Amino acid sequence: MPTVGVKRDLLFKALGKTYTDDEFQKLCFEFGLELDEITTEKQMITKEQGLVDAAKDASEEIIYRIDIPANRYDLLCLEGLVMGLQVFLGKIPFPRFTKVFTTAKGAQEKLLVTKSTAQIRPFAVAAVLRGISFTKDSYDSFIDLQDKLHQNICRKRALVAIGTHDLDTLKGPFTYDAKPPKEIRFVPLNQDKPMTAAELMEFYSTHAQLKAYLPIIRDSPVYPVIYDANGVVLSLPPIINGDHSKISLNTKNVFIECTATDLTKARIVLDTLVCMFSTYCAKPFSVEPCEVVSATGETTMYPDLAFRRETISVAETNDIIGIDEPAERMAKLLNRLLPTTQTGPDTLEVEIPPTRHDMLHACDIYEDVAIAFGYNRIPKTLPAKMHIAKQYPLNKLTEQLREQIAQAGFTEGLTFTLCSRDDIAAKMNAKIEQLPAVHIANPKTLEFQVVRTTLIPGLLKTLAANRKMPLPLKLFEVSDVVLADGKAEVGAKNERRVCAVNCNKTAGFEVVHGLLDRVMQLLEVPWDRATGYYLQACDDPAYFPGRSAAVLYKGLDIGRIGVLHPTVLQAFELTTPCSVVEFNMEYFV
Repeated sequence: MPTVGVKRDLLFKALGKTYTDDEFQKLCFEFGLELDEITTEKQMITKEQGLVDAAKDASEEIIYRIDIPANRYDLLCLEGLVMGLQVFLGKIPFPRFTKVFTTAKGAQEKLLVTKSTAQIRPFAVAAVLRGISFTKDSYDSFIDLQDKLHQNICRKRALVAIGTHDLDTLKGPFTYDAKPPKEIRFVPLNQDKPMTAAELMEFYSTHAQLKAYLPIIRDSPVYPVIYDANGVVLSLPPIINGDHSKISLNTKNVFIECTATDLTKARIVLDTLVCMFSTYCAKPFSVEPCEVVSATGETTMYPDLAFRRETISVAETNDIIGIDEPAERMAKLLNRLLPTTQTGPDTLEVEIPPTRHDMLHACDIYEDVAIAFGYNRIPKTLPAKMHIAKQYPLNKLTEQLREQIAQAGFTEGLTFTLCSRDDIAAKMNAKIEQLPAVHIANPKTLEFQVVRTTLIPGLLKTLAANRKMPLPLKLFEVSDVVLADGKAEVGAKNERRVCAVNCNKTAGFEVVHGLLDRVMQLLEVPWDRATGYYLQACDDPAYFPGRSAAVLYKGLDIGRIGVLHPTVLQAFELTTPCSVVEFNMEYFV
């Protein structure tokens, strides 16, 4: 869930009212948000860096940090918050975003997309904000919203990259192309000398922020680039803009371009950006669209700024939320969040504005009705059907066995579910190819390469970490292992196992054998080949030859018991003998 920091005084000024902290917290809750923290820039820097000196010049202006739902992109900036809260409080009607054509003869800016962009970032959208007036605070908010979108819906620029430019320094039409790195040359933002794209990659490889975006295009034979009619480079998406067209507080006309690998995400980002900041245009809430000409010659006008209409049933809405509101009253409530009109005794027509791309289904509208009504006002009722809950049988048996094994003198361990390939294979005298192991596709560390297929390695590593403790060391664990299974829906299955290890000067096979007998006694399983459990000698490379047996239950092999092989102990850096029992407990549920 993203967190937005807004200056309290600036927020209250825009809302036209001053609130106490408690009053604003209550307002946020009613609107479906949460006031996470009340802080200052100085406190945040001190908290993040742990250095008081680093924050000595920082502002002490009060900042509200507000938790925003991950799908509410329209609330990621002060402008969106103010707009939403003012509509919610009934101070203003919902804004009507319009497309205006202000250039001569009705012609608008064009963005031409070439065929070569299909190799790397095939989509682009664009728009113009005319007659915009920036202040220091609104300019900072404009930049901050782009950063928030980049980190959120844009997936750190991998899906969408935003570029904003001073249109008065450029000449259309614009061309979105893809060229070899050495053929692209321009002065990057806030630099004073031109570089090729290849040099730029090297230059920013140590940059604190930009180095994270370089891998997105670094290995591509071509890099995306946007030019104007005079060949001036606007940007090298998704890395950096050109210095020539950088915006400032004095910028009056802003050209916005978004390049993307996902056209839907690009449209959402463009709609959000222009809707939030068109409030500062000479004609508020007006946006100049741009023509985007695709590589196939198809022309599309962006942004859409369309209001989608949905119809909902009042009775169904009441039933799902658990309230009883008449249609007229429900329409009035919903108008606090979405433009709504009553079209029948049981129907409401709801307009979905271009800022609300989170509205995908009627259920999303029901949620807004519940917010407008007030969650705390929804009456508490008993379920229509009686449901008597009970503990999951496997977990209930697990808890019972854990307590009894601990009472038998064993100490419980809780080890990692992920481990290295060597832990379950080479160190256990097995071959990884022969094990039903589930492998991690892109492991971050050698310690977490596969999901464990046995509990033994985890307990042996725990023993190795506690070698200095007095003997005997008796550990146990009741947990899941994961086994590859082609018949399972997800290709793998969980299996709950009991594992215990005894480490002493002698192996103490009788200790783990006694524990097995005690568990079977508690489970009321007799020592019987046909109806109960028994042991049958077997050869297992993890165990000492002639000192291992299979644990069988009603003729089924459910586990192993025995003395571990010296090479296994050596692989886990243990010098004292160990005996182990491990079996599948799911048969006894």
